[in-house]
Amino acid sequence: MLERLIESLEAAPMVQRGDYHYFIHPITDGVPLLDPALLRDVACAMVTVMDLHGVDKIVTAEAMGIHIGTALSLMTDIPLNILRKRSYSLPGEIAVHQSTGYSTGQLYLNGIEKGDRVVVIDDVISTGGTLKAVLAALENAGAEIVDVCVVIQRGEPELGRAYTPLVTIDVDADGVRVIDTCR
Repeated sequence: MLERLIESLEAAPMVQRGDYHYFIHPITDGVPLLDPALLRDVACAMVTVMDLHGVDKIVTAEAMGIHIGTALSLMTDIPLNILRKRSYSLPGEIAVHQSTGYSTGQLYLNGIEKGDRVVVIDDVISTGGTLKAVLAALENAGAEIVDVCVVIQRGEPELGRAYTPLVTIDVDADGVRVIDTCR
């Protein structure tokens, strides 16, 4: 099920951003083209590795978690909640400051109620900055975090809780190498 993901990662184009080797991939960047079969493979793999029993909501952050969350929501009939990059000023909105290895910003959490059972998904984890902030906001809102799953893990980020990456990669000037999978 992960063969298409592995092949596409290992063929991903590279760009240099300062000292950072950045890979361009449809799952993490939406370019050059997101193949429906690849997205379906990713969502199917998530369904097989995640605990979705009794889950009320799938939670992801804008922007690159949206397509993955949508596919997962369509497959499971679990509603999708998206942390957005702009405030809607709704009652109970929680501002979430996120800091990654290459950016900082605000996300806004709406629509989570105390006692909601949620799973959190994302496209990639490299520093853990975004996911740590999202998890803290969900806990602050009173949600029960049932499971956390990311498509791609780069490096060895620590969240302070268990999470499942579908694939773990190493990236250098020569490209992307998949070094582990959830199988």
